[in-house]
Amino acid sequence: MKKVALLYFVMLLTIACSNRQKTNVDDSKIQHKILNNELPTVGILVFEGVILNEVIAPLDVYSKHSKEGNSLFNVVLIGKKEGLFKSEKGLVFKADYTIENTPELKVLVVPSSYNPTKLASDSELTGFIKKQNETVDYIASHCAGAWLIAASGIADNKEIVTYIGGSEALQKAYPNVKVANDDTVAVVRDGTIFSSNGNLVSYRASLDLLEEMTNKAHRNYVAQELYLDRLAIN
Repeated sequence: MKKVALLYFVMLLTIACSNRQKTNVDDSKIQHKILNNELPTVGILVFEGVILNEVIAPLDVYSKHSKEGNSLFNVVLIGKKEGLFKSEKGLVFKADYTIENTPELKVLVVPSSYNPTKLASDSELTGFIKKQNETVDYIASHCAGAWLIAASGIADNKEIVTYIGGSEALQKAYPNVKVANDDTVAVVRDGTIFSSNGNLVSYRASLDLLEEMTNKAHRNYVAQELYLDRLAIN
């Protein structure tokens, strides 16, 4: 009898632990980053194989406090779906929102992957970018993120730049877009669209947009906080 009671207790404990784990997993999927409703929001689009520098750079720049210690923006990661994403370097992270429940954005950042043609053929992603373009103040693409904004149609008759060595292919794929010479141009602004070569140039492009949304003094302060001036020191 004691053995039966002990076995029953173990079964109940196992079920309880299983349910608890399931609840925790479910909670991790539905919990969203808490936003300060008084601040504008920057959304960074993420997907499997996203190039890490192009997520980190805008996250780093727009998350920096002012000299007075105040936050100026909410910064969130937006995925195509709920769950985990792995960058091209293998770092795993979770999006704060999906393209279905994205909060109102001031800026949409579009990074890239090493397979831009596949991304550009994803109608859900390009449709999301096109829809967001109707309401955001700015869209910023980095590296081959230019393929996504070109495929969405929002860059028609506008000048954009892509990664070094990619301009010819981009121009051929999207003849309605004015593709800058990536050999000589690092960052382009055409109206509300900012674009860059990507990689670490994403920092410069993010600072350019930051200055547009704030002022030169704050841009310089953030650049100093990032120690960018130290890169030139031997």
